[in-house]
Amino acid sequence: MSIRTPLAQAKGLGSAKEGVAHWWAQRLTAVALVPLVIWFVISLIGLVGQDHAALVSWLQSPIQTALMVLLLVATFYHAQLGLQVVIEDYVHSEGTKVASLLGMKFVTFLLGAIAVVSVLRIAFGGA
Repeated sequence: MSIRTPLAQAKGLGSAKEGVAHWWAQRLTAVALVPLVIWFVISLIGLVGQDHAALVSWLQSPIQTALMVLLLVATFYHAQLGLQVVIEDYVHSEGTKVASLLGMKFVTFLLGAIAVVSVLRIAFGGA
């Protein structure tokens, strides 16, 4: 039993030092996604009415491949950051929170990796 007040016990501990970095990462990915999504939508509009071969040919361009990979990485990383905040804010049981965070990070990494590998397979003629 301590005679120190809760405020005295908390003084000097500061924050976990991750909040600002997390906030900046989320904002930077959001800013990066704006031009990437605009590029993607415009590209898809240009491909309306084309067949599968035209889409594959479009995606085999190095610039299109690079932009698509950037879009996928930024999207999945941004989603992971946002879901992390939701879980940390609304899941109160520590065990459930840790399990949810681990599961969510695993799933977003797995889906992101599958998406990137799929684009690279198409780009390099493996599809």
